[in-house]
Amino acid sequence: MRRWKLWLLVAVLIAFALGAKACADTMADPEILRTEVALKGMAPGAEPVTVALLSDIHVAGPDMPPSRLAEIVEQVNALGADAVFIAGDLVSEKRTATHIYTAEEVVAPLAGLDAPLGVVVVPGNHDHWFDWDGLQAGLRSHGIRVLQNEAAQIGPLVVGGVDDAYTRRDDLSEVLRQMEGLEGGRLILTHSPDVSPQVPGDISLVLAGHTHCGQIEVPFIDAVRSISAYGDRYACGEVVEGGRTTIVGAGLGTSLLPLRFGTRPQVWLVTLRGVD
Repeated sequence: MRRWKLWLLVAVLIAFALGAKACADTMADPEILRTEVALKGMAPGAEPVTVALLSDIHVAGPDMPPSRLAEIVEQVNALGADAVFIAGDLVSEKRTATHIYTAEEVVAPLAGLDAPLGVVVVPGNHDHWFDWDGLQAGLRSHGIRVLQNEAAQIGPLVVGGVDDAYTRRDDLSEVLRQMEGLEGGRLILTHSPDVSPQVPGDISLVLAGHTHCGQIEVPFIDAVRSISAYGDRYACGEVVEGGRTTIVGAGLGTSLLPLRFGTRPQVWLVTLRGVD
C-alpha cells in the first residue's frame, strides 16, 4: 500500500511539472532570434535594413487574447526594426478556444506596431478559414500593407507576398512577374515555407511561419507532427540551401491545442545587407 501511494505521489508531481512547463512555454515572452542575410539586389554600400518577422499569432482565448498581443507589440517596437513582416495566421478558430474574437479585435493591437518602413502582412490558412475579407479590411483601415500574391517596393526592399500554399492559394509566378519591374533587395514573404524550393536563385531570402516549430516537442521524439510537404526540411529556424536562406519562425500563438511544450514563441530580427 505504501508503495502504491509513493507511485501515485510521483505521478502527481510529474503531471504538475509537465503542466507547469507547458504553461511557461505557452505564455512566455517571445524569444528574439537574430541573424544577418546578404540580400541580392541590395547595393553593397547601402545602409542595412532590419526587419522583424512575426507569424502565427493565432489570436484566441485562452492563451492569446488581444491584450497579450498588445504587450507583444510593445516588445517588438522596442527592437527598433525598420519594417515588420507578418507571415500569416493572425487568428485561430480552434475548437478548444475559450473565446473567438472578431476580425477587428484580432487586428486592432497590430495598429500599435511602429516601424519606419511600415508593416506588411500575408494571409495564412487560418485567416482564410476564419474571415479573410474582414481581417484584410481591418488591416488596411489601420494602414497595414496587405500582399496577396502581389509585390511591392518597401523602402530599399522588393517584397513578394505569396498567398498561402497550404490551402493552395499561392501564385509564385504572378508574384515574380510583379517583382521584375522593381529595384532593390529581393525577398519573399509567405505563410508556408513550402514555396521555398520553387523560388529562383536571384532571390536570396524567404520568410515564413506555419510550422510552429512543432508547437509540442516530446523529449527524444521531437515534434509531434509536421505540417510541411517537405517533412523536417523546413521544420524550424534558419535553413541555408545554396545561395538562399529560408527563415521559419515558431510563431507567437497556438493552433489546435492552446499550449506549447518544448517550443516557445519567437520573433526573428533579420538584418539585411547588400551583397559584396
